[in-house]
Amino acid sequence: MVTEVQIKKDLSAIVGALTDPIIAYPGGWGYTIPEWLKHAIAVERMAMARKGEDITGTDAEACAYLYTALLCFPVDQDWSDIYLYIAGLVHSRHHDGAQVPEDIRVESISDYQMGDLRRLKNWIYLRRIRDRQEKDRAARRDRREQDIARKKAEKPVLFEF
Repeated sequence: MVTEVQIKKDLSAIVGALTDPIIAYPGGWGYTIPEWLKHAIAVERMAMARKGEDITGTDAEACAYLYTALLCFPVDQDWSDIYLYIAGLVHSRHHDGAQVPEDIRVESISDYQMGDLRRLKNWIYLRRIRDRQEKDRAARRDRREQDIARKKAEKPVLFEF
């Protein structure tokens, strides 16, 4: 049986897939994320929300985050391999199977690197959720303040001292 809480959770996941911000590494390079990658993020978020399984960050989100991080500082071999692996997956998935050049293609990563990638995707998802909840709280607070101001303006002043 589907509960009201589950329906709200599913609806929130779908709305979040379309409206949540793209998490980029702080450093000012977020505006350089390619449009095709932004579109891929939305598509992958919707696909994940529709499946109804455990939701984490998507491959495209991890690719965008690592893309902006690598523009800010050099990384070690592990993170370089993770980025090239995930970028190859996302690129081929959203460009009709097109492959990245063979000299930079990484077709598999170690279990340790896969664990790092999973942790990154989970962190990205938790950050998205936190940002969405803060935005919702701010909107509710603004509505409450507007209601209080409206009621105060409508209420006649009985006594002024």
